[in-house]
Parts: sequence; structure tokens; C-alpha cells
Amino acid sequence: MDFYAGLDVSVEATNVCVVEGDGKVVREVKLETDPDAIELFLAEWGNHLKRVGLEAFSYSAWLFTVLSEKGLPVTCIETRHAKAALNVMLNKTDRNDAKGIAQMMRTGWFRAVHVKSEGAQTLRALLVGRKAMLSKVLDMENMILGLLRPFGLKIGGMSVGRFEARVREIMAGKKDLEAIVTPLPDARSAMRLQLAKLHRLALAAARSDTAVRRMMTVPGVGALVALTFRATVDDPARFKRSTNVGAHFGLTPRRYQSGQTDRIGGISKCGDELTRAMLYEAAIAILTRIPKNFKRRLWGLRLARKKGLKRAATAVARALAVVLHKIWTSGTTFRLGAGGKRGRVAAAV
Repeated sequence: MDFYAGLDVSVEATNVCVVEGDGKVVREVKLETDPDAIELFLAEWGNHLKRVGLEAFSYSAWLFTVLSEKGLPVTCIETRHAKAALNVMLNKTDRNDAKGIAQMMRTGWFRAVHVKSEGAQTLRALLVGRKAMLSKVLDMENMILGLLRPFGLKIGGMSVGRFEARVREIMAGKKDLEAIVTPLPDARSAMRLQLAKLHRLALAAARSDTAVRRMMTVPGVGALVALTFRATVDDPARFKRSTNVGAHFGLTPRRYQSGQTDRIGGISKCGDELTRAMLYEAAIAILTRIPKNFKRRLWGLRLARKKGLKRAATAVARALAVVLHKIWTSGTTFRLGAGGKRGRVAAAV
């Protein structure tokens, strides 16, 4: 007889439910969130255990990897599908969630998600850490500006490197204010130093990755955009067609069709928010700052005149995701066509 298991994982404890092929609950237990304890409990069913499901969340990649290495048939399921299935239960408890996931494993009513490799997770951590540090640096600079304005002190436009010196210059002679504000530029300088270190690590990662360097041949795509796309996709073979990548990042419109009703709404915004934002920023750069004309840019400019810049940038971002995936899978680079009027990916686009 075949058996199926569901894991409802939290930081401290994991609820486990095992069901038979006909849906009957065989065993339920609450364990410590430890792969060895979970493996020991599930070992009783051996090869008869066909699928073990857990919902995607922050611990999923670690637990999935360890349990897979132990030989368990683990599947990480899509969060929205799990939520839709579990919402039919009257009472929301961890025990019931584990039971619901086990039943999803039995019926096959789930969508498996890709669990990123350790390398992709490390790269992702670098990019998220860099972005967080940049945000804190900007917050600190804005706070310093806000503290100085009530005293009529204005820094004015200047380079990043001159910021601290300018703050000290305009505060000269105001001893009480200096005592309050001086620690803040010092803290800002320390944060800028750490931000520079993270940025150098990102640039080094881009230089060492052949696929990323090829993606950077696309106008408007820099190291950070290419690295973010690389870390999020992880394995380009996940997508049978490059045209599916835009939908994966939530850049395609929602649609509701029922009977005589057929509505097309805004983009779905599902998938990775950071990658979607980076692709959008690259699209804005293509439409507003890239001097060279090529196929995608000219198409985006025509669309901008009809639909506006935001909608055009969204469409270009979706097309850009397709181009980057094709570059990655085909091993080619982006090049401008004759006269610089049409951009293509080695004749593949």
C-alpha cells in the first residue's frame, strides 16, 4: 500500500501527518523541526512512502535539501495552491494543515515549486543584503538633512564623497548642534564603507559568471539586473519556453473570464518582487536613457506614446525577461543589427 506525508513546518516544531492511498489518516505527530527526527519518524514506511510535501517558506530550501539528501521523496508545493486547498477546512490549525498537505500529496492536486541551489541562495543573500544596506544609507542621509533644515542649514547638491565634509562645514560654530549631529555622519560613513564592500562582491560575482556577462550585453542591463535574474531563475531549464518567464515574474495581465464576462486587468505581480523591480528599472533605462535605437526600444517608445511610459516599461520588462532567458539558454550575446536599428540575440530573437 502506498503512503503519503504532509509536513507543516514552523521554526520550532513540525506537524507530520501520514495517510494511506485511500485518504485514511495513519499517524499524526508533532516533532522538533529537525531533519533527523523527521527522517526517523518516516522511516517506518520506507519505500511505500511515495510523496512527502511541505509548503514553500523561509525554511523550505534548507529542509527540502537535507531531506532529499536523506533519500526522502520530498516535494515543495506552491504557497497559493496550498492556501486555496487548506482554506476549505473549518478550523485553521497546524495539525489540520499537515493533514491537508498529506491529502494534497495523495491526490496530486498541487504545483511543485523549484527549490533554488545553494549558490543561487548565496547570490540572492548578497543582492538582498546590498539593497538593504543601500536603503539604510539613504535613510541616514535623509535623516541628517531633516535635522539640519529647521536651522536653515542646506547641504545642496554634491557628490557622495563630499557629503560628510559638507555637513561638518555648515555646522561649524554651532557646538550644541555639532554634538548631536556629528555621530550620524560617522555612522553613515561606516555604512557606506560596508555598502562598497557588498557592491564589490556583487561585481566580482558578475565578472566570474559567463551567463551574467552575456546578459550584460543587452542595453540597459547592468551587473545587478543580470545577477538578480540569474539568482532568481537559478536553472533556465525550468522554463520550456522563454515566453513563460515574464508570467513567472508577474509581468503578464490578469484575466477573468466567465460566461459573458471577460476582463483583463493589471499585471499579476506574482513571483519575485525584487527581480520584477529590477527588470522594470532596466526597461525605464532602455526607454529614457539608452541613446542607441534597437528593436525593443523602438517598440517600447511607440507603445509609450499610445499607453504611457509605465505600461510601456512593463511591456519592455516582460520582453527583456524573455531576451535574457534566451541569451542564457542559447549561449549567445545581444547585438545590434545593421545600422543599429534592430536589436537581436544572435538572430534567435
